[in-house]
Amino acid sequence: MQKVVGIGGVFFRAKDPKALAGWYEDVLGVDINDRTWVQERGQTVFAPFRVDTDYFSRPEQQWMLCFRVNDLAAMLEQLRAAGITVHQQPEWNSEVGEFARIHDPEGNPIELWQPSDYSLGLM
Repeated sequence: MQKVVGIGGVFFRAKDPKALAGWYEDVLGVDINDRTWVQERGQTVFAPFRVDTDYFSRPEQQWMLCFRVNDLAAMLEQLRAAGITVHQQPEWNSEVGEFARIHDPEGNPIELWQPSDYSLGLM
């Protein structure tokens, strides 16, 4: 059986696509070159949620990006210094890692995840 081997793209609507792409590049370091981002090798979680979940912040929100980071504390310090509101709740953290949440300029939630050694299979 043939199977997919990874995420080939993330496509979503934006009021100002160019400005929003610039924000992702400037603030989060998503280095976009000719609309393609070469990311570090690592895990990608693929997890549909129940339609009535409150995990995405807003009931009408259909998706949420989750970016892996190497040092969540340093990333959050950088974001706060740039005037970006950071949300953290201790119950979001688990054996798979630490989590925080921000929103892009168009209000889309973005989860930031620092995987634990456990989730990386290092324990």
